[in-house]
Amino acid sequence: MNPMRNLFVEKVVVHMGVGEAGDKLTKAVDLMKTITGGTPVRSVAKQTNTTFGIRKGAPIGCRVTLRGKPAEKFLETALDIVERRIMGSQIDRRGNFSFGIEEHTDFPGMSYDPQIGIYGMDVNVVLARRGVRITRRSIEQRKLPQKQHVNPEDAIAYLKGTHKVEVL
Repeated sequence: MNPMRNLFVEKVVVHMGVGEAGDKLTKAVDLMKTITGGTPVRSVAKQTNTTFGIRKGAPIGCRVTLRGKPAEKFLETALDIVERRIMGSQIDRRGNFSFGIEEHTDFPGMSYDPQIGIYGMDVNVVLARRGVRITRRSIEQRKLPQKQHVNPEDAIAYLKGTHKVEVL
């Protein structure tokens, strides 16, 4: 098989929304740093919502982007937590998939602390094929050929073969 057709995990984005700034967000950032090993970036509200007391531009969450070996390692741990099962509806038309983890205490080495509470997180995985750089480079930028695009069927085959995930 052509090595340019093989899929790989381009990046894993882990997001934790807490809904407010302050002490709660600071604890979430520390937890995210411990769990992922990456440096979290704060997310800000895009619009004001008075019913939830959120104003535009206020920090309400944090996220970490992982690439390479750390991304693969984190993905393996996260898939074990969800028992290596995802729904077909969690895979988008570009072959990317997302799933949620309800409690941070499910990760190895993490335990419940009443001072911190319980936080959930979203895990978004972007799959790609070799050669996708041609769409992002600054010199001689090109469109990605249709056969290099990742579709849901390719993503399902990759998940079943490489990560032994059951797609329901």
